[in-house]
Amino acid sequence: MGWELGVLLILVAVLVVFLAPRFIPPGPRGALASGTLLVTGVSPRPDATGEQFVTISGVLNGPTVNEHSVYRRMAVDVSQWPATGQVLPVVYSPKNPDNWNFAPAEPPPD
Repeated sequence: MGWELGVLLILVAVLVVFLAPRFIPPGPRGALASGTLLVTGVSPRPDATGEQFVTISGVLNGPTVNEHSVYRRMAVDVSQWPATGQVLPVVYSPKNPDNWNFAPAEPPPD
């Protein structure tokens, strides 16, 4: 009975290792650096409402990177669709600047 329990525990551990990444949202983890993204390319704005996928390319600048080219496909609300030439605030991983997201909106002052 002891070895069956060991095999079962190993199988459960293997399943956890392979399935865990599916439930962890993508994006920068740990320490984040703040920077800006100069939008150099963006997919056309769709004739829809709500969140839609946008493909965006640009140049990332921050305390640990200087003019680092990035490219990403992400969901964005159509009412806040980016435009070429815009400079947007972003957060990124200092270890991997290709792992970036738009900076969260600051809450209004009290």
